[in-house]
Amino acid sequence: MTLKSFDPETIIHTLPNGLRIIHKPTLSNVSYCGFFVNAGTRDERPDQFGMAHFTEHMLFKGTEKRKSFHIINRMENVGGELNAYTNKEETVLYSVFVEEHIERAIELLTDLTFHSIFPEKELAKEIDVVIDEINSYEDNPSELIYDEFENLIFQGHELGHHILGETELLKTFQPEKVAEFVREHYSPSQMVFFSMGKTNPKKLIRLVEKYTEDIAHTSTVNHRKAPFPLTASNTKSEKDTSQAHTIIGTYSYPIHEPKRRALNLLNNILGGPGMNSRLNISLREKRGYVYNVESSLTNYSDTGLFAIYFGGDERNQEKCVELVMKELDKFRTTKLSTAQLAAAKKQYIGQIGISQNTQENIALALGKSLFYFDKWFTENELVGFIEKLTAEQLLEVANELFGRDKLFCLQYR
Repeated sequence: MTLKSFDPETIIHTLPNGLRIIHKPTLSNVSYCGFFVNAGTRDERPDQFGMAHFTEHMLFKGTEKRKSFHIINRMENVGGELNAYTNKEETVLYSVFVEEHIERAIELLTDLTFHSIFPEKELAKEIDVVIDEINSYEDNPSELIYDEFENLIFQGHELGHHILGETELLKTFQPEKVAEFVREHYSPSQMVFFSMGKTNPKKLIRLVEKYTEDIAHTSTVNHRKAPFPLTASNTKSEKDTSQAHTIIGTYSYPIHEPKRRALNLLNNILGGPGMNSRLNISLREKRGYVYNVESSLTNYSDTGLFAIYFGGDERNQEKCVELVMKELDKFRTTKLSTAQLAAAKKQYIGQIGISQNTQENIALALGKSLFYFDKWFTENELVGFIEKLTAEQLLEVANELFGRDKLFCLQYR
């Protein structure tokens, strides 16, 4: 068996059915593995809105040889965990466990991914669960506003509808509709199996091949179309909330655009996790206008989203909007000094170093990295990308994205 490797640690291999495998060896006795599936809510037809997330739920409800009770207990009985999530472009199903149970985890995950049967009785119960999830989500404006902001700037496009779906449409879902979505999108060529732990790589690959050898190679391709940018707008929505919530943002770069690296650094300076971010200093520390302010980036396969969120008293909402605009204006008009750029890089590199010690985050990133880039970026490579960034590149990106005429604003009052 010939194993492909792009760095001294990570192993990459492709099975005959098109399933790619990535394994990152560690010394820890705690292991992670799972399936990254290139299917999310943007791959739903209008009559399927909510199906990607609902399918994720239903994978746990029964297979050709297991009922939901047996699925729940299979990893829990040995102290492991089984989890999943869905977003706009991907579904991830994974397990965390002690290394000696690697075969148990692979066999179960393969069973759920390829042999689920979506029992009608379980489907009816799960529809109620997801409807409760929708109601709970709508009661949390600081989370709901993010979805509504995406719906605003991606209006009329597949990226612009709620991940959870709509109550009335969910009630029409039947087992065959779920099975149809799986047939359309859950093919080995559109997946990656990721693993991290101290299992021998050749053993891991043999186990994955053993449990997926009955899955045929298919040429499934998602037919995604890039969204057409809309004219920026300012939208105000009356909500029965005790605090006012605001998002300001715009389109950004897709996942393969090199300029996204400069934007990552700008985002970290502006509203990253550090308490010394410019927005936190301006809105919270100096003035006490907000209880929370942050900026974020989402890179999709063909577009992206940059967003700034803050929440606080309604009487300060417009003042905060203008303060945010002024901070963005500074990035467009004033190049970072050598000292400012060096300090920003040092902070960002330190944060990356800390994040590399969060094992679960690394494991989950493995599958996405292999799918989109056909490799895993080492910490040294990531640091190298940051070190090469220039003040001129940051200024260019800020002028491309941060103009006031390009920024959407959504306010809950």
